Amino acid sequence: MSLQGAHALITGGSRGIGRGIALKLAEAGIKVAVHYYQNEAAAKDTLAEVRRRGSEGLTVQADVRQPEQIAQMFRKVRADFGKLDVFVSNARPEVPLFFQPPMDITLEQWDNAFDSQAKAFLVGVREAAPLMGRGGRIFAITYAEGSRTGSLQPWVGMGSAKAALESLVRYFAVSLARRGITVNAISPGWTEDSVLNTLPPQAQDLIRNWHTRGWTPMARLGTPADIGNVVRLFCSEEAGWVTGQVIYADGGASLMNPEVPPEIQLG
Repeated sequence: MSLQGAHALITGGSRGIGRGIALKLAEAGIKVAVHYYQNEAAAKDTLAEVRRRGSEGLTVQADVRQPEQIAQMFRKVRADFGKLDVFVSNARPEVPLFFQPPMDITLEQWDNAFDSQAKAFLVGVREAAPLMGRGGRIFAITYAEGSRTGSLQPWVGMGSAKAALESLVRYFAVSLARRGITVNAISPGWTEDSVLNTLPPQAQDLIRNWHTRGWTPMARLGTPADIGNVVRLFCSEEAGWVTGQVIYADGGASLMNPEVPPEIQLG
């Protein structure tokens, strides 16, 4: 797939990691549909930044927990773009809508997590794939650590939903392989200008200090631009043989042994 003149849709593209992806794709000459749920001003600001980078695009609104709104979003993308080359499923609800431990989480909070992740990806890919030719690229933004562990108890809804999302990536990768469409998950570590910044300042400082002291071997947190670079890399023709994978973009944090202090591991 040639990136210049390609078309992308990024859910949750107005802020944070989604915005970082949108801007990096725009720098490669890709036209970007910036999805938002409630913050139209942020989406318009991101679109303005897309245009400053020499590309074009549009904003689209939808609640990705609602399948019909997802379908309506894709109808608008089809009407404006005519086709789609890249689909990035990144949107999630605000933390209070799902953040409760397993003994306390309500079924509504559980559904908010699953409807925004696994179900939204299922519906989104089935809408996106008919708009794609060979070389199409589909990405799910996950948090693989949260899908494999159980220590951050209030993450149970989102962690379980991300585990289902990662499984669905593999099934779609096989389903779409003969059409030359790749499907992968990108797993960022802790990233600035994202969910981290919604935590209390003391918690943010603890996480930053822990990672810069060595839990992330590269001694810093990620940025939205870092994740955008990874997506752009896997949009290239040279990445066409990679599909069905969870790609860790975390500066090496996922390589660390949780049973051993980082000061010992790093020598």
